[in-house]
Amino acid sequence: MGAITAESLMSLEQYAKARKEFRQRVLAHKKHRTVQFGGHVTLVFEDELTMRYQIQEMLRVERIFEEEGIRDELDSYNPLVPDGSNWKATMLIEYPDIDERRVALAQLIGIEDRVWVAVEGQPRAYAIADEDLDRENDVKTSAVHFLRFELSAPMKQALKQGVGLSMGIDHPNYAVTIDKARSGTVASLLQDLAL
Repeated sequence: MGAITAESLMSLEQYAKARKEFRQRVLAHKKHRTVQFGGHVTLVFEDELTMRYQIQEMLRVERIFEEEGIRDELDSYNPLVPDGSNWKATMLIEYPDIDERRVALAQLIGIEDRVWVAVEGQPRAYAIADEDLDRENDVKTSAVHFLRFELSAPMKQALKQGVGLSMGIDHPNYAVTIDKARSGTVASLLQDLAL
């Protein structure tokens, strides 16, 4: 659970050769780390593998191979790698119709602060959102937010013992509760925690 380093990344040439297999591995991994909240909000719980993939893809697309450019990508994405006491997620608000999206984003101001996880027998842990920069204004929220859920030692211990995990959003204009997270999701998220 450490930061991704420049030395641990593949060169552009190495990545070109490994990309297809690596991409398939990451997509399979993300299936257990993606949670739908109703029809319009998705959380993708990030980890070292998903961020490593994102960095490799950015280096590939932008043809970045110089040290400074690589360091900039690492500085951008390393904060989304969990540190053992938390889960980190990308929240996507998805409305395919542009007019519907504009209306929804205006009605969902503050939604990023109303996302929660709850370990059975423990209080809810609400997301700490957008620590890098503010992603909303007085008119609308962003379609993408970055969330961090801090888990206490009792929460982590209870999860290790196999108690249930629920999740939800309690925004007045978008309320969803997932009473029990899928077992594959819980198993994957447990790997992010130093137990």
